[in-house]
Amino acid sequence: MYENRIRDRLVEHGEVLFKAPHKFAHFTKHDAADCLLNDLAHHPHAFVLASIMDQQIKAERAWLIPFLLKEKLGSFTMDTLLNQSEPDVRRLMTEPECLHRFVDRMAGFFFRAVQRIAHQYNSDASLIWNDRPSSATVVYRFLEFDGVGPKIASMAANILARDFKVEFSDYFSIDISADVHVRRVFGRLGLTSPDASVDQLIFRARGLHPEFPGLMDFPAWEIGRNWCRPKNPECGKCYMNDLCRLPTNGTANQLVQRTGASRSAQSEIPTSSAAGSRR
Repeated sequence: MYENRIRDRLVEHGEVLFKAPHKFAHFTKHDAADCLLNDLAHHPHAFVLASIMDQQIKAERAWLIPFLLKEKLGSFTMDTLLNQSEPDVRRLMTEPECLHRFVDRMAGFFFRAVQRIAHQYNSDASLIWNDRPSSATVVYRFLEFDGVGPKIASMAANILARDFKVEFSDYFSIDISADVHVRRVFGRLGLTSPDASVDQLIFRARGLHPEFPGLMDFPAWEIGRNWCRPKNPECGKCYMNDLCRLPTNGTANQLVQRTGASRSAQSEIPTSSAAGSRR
């Protein structure tokens, strides 16, 4: 079937990333900030906290927040973070400038996440993933954090598996993260309707590649962010060009308008999402 050719190419590109040797992951385009986020050995909580911050703002800005707080505090150890009250965290995230679009709510999420890591995981966030758990267990553990829904939980688990080469016992429960880029690409490729709901997209990906639905996540997100934009898509630069219905369809302009104006992906805060982070 034609859709299987589309699936196979997305999976192929996802497998290239998944099977590649571990290398330094770039989240923010800021070397020192990325070093902190890559330091799963000594600062695994930085990755968890950055994941939670990745809501409703540009991915690079969200993942920069732990480093900006480290600069203000002089340290990003769990001891340092535990010494901050919730009002302290809110002040750090608002002065002299707001670090997040929804700073009051996100400061609360941040504070409660630190408390959960301390009390549930003995201040070692790597215990969330370092016992070769099932993918469902990892996603569930992220879902237990205040402010985290299925999109962020799947995103975090996917990054751990794909970029940090953290081994899970399976990958069945790592779903695609249905943000605006992924939904636009799935719609334009004809895998879903242009205005498909988040649930429809997630179950579509499960049906296409049930052993690891999230393997198609980064390729679709990368296409959507780099080339398949809401307006003026750069189809000639996209490796799905020959399989996509957008460049050759006589109603391409209409399709761009429909997919660009379709309902934005649900995020953990109930308004539209700017970009989930795959970097």
